[in-house]
Amino acid sequence: MKNTKEYLIPFIGLKPGKHHFEYQITNEFFEIFDYSEYQDSNIKVNVVLEKKSTLLELDFVHKGSVNVPCDLTSEDFDLPIKGKMKLIVRFGEEFNDENEELLILPHGEFEVDIAQYIYEMIVLSVPLRRVHPGVKDGSLKTEALTKLNELKVKEDKKEIKKEENIDPRWDKLKQLLTDK
Repeated sequence: MKNTKEYLIPFIGLKPGKHHFEYQITNEFFEIFDYSEYQDSNIKVNVVLEKKSTLLELDFVHKGSVNVPCDLTSEDFDLPIKGKMKLIVRFGEEFNDENEELLILPHGEFEVDIAQYIYEMIVLSVPLRRVHPGVKDGSLKTEALTKLNELKVKEDKKEIKKEENIDPRWDKLKQLLTDK
């Protein structure tokens, strides 16, 4: 993993209360984690750190878009994403990040690295199934979508033919069930 120096928040010199941090996330950020799923990304992340006497509360909010291929047509499109996350930082004997909402830092630490939390929050806000908005409203015209529509029409015609070719003996058997 590369350097995440700009995502280190030194909390030791901050006064108790709320402090705001803002980050602009692009593909360079995802290169830190060797993650190349997005062709392009433009995400704004706001972090509010509330320093209290014994703990820190971090509220993450992000909004933006990532350029991803459509799962149906393989056409690239900008997928809008947004989300939020809360993290509580406490102090203890040793480092522990097993709980996703609680981070325990050893006594004597003076800064917290939030890069991993920003990364996870953004990646988890992207849906598993990515469908181009033009597919949903019918405005996207591609070869793959045309072929899919052709195949769909053929399947509907087969079902209609199957319904017409029902053996009349089945009707007699169904009638026995309803006669009870």
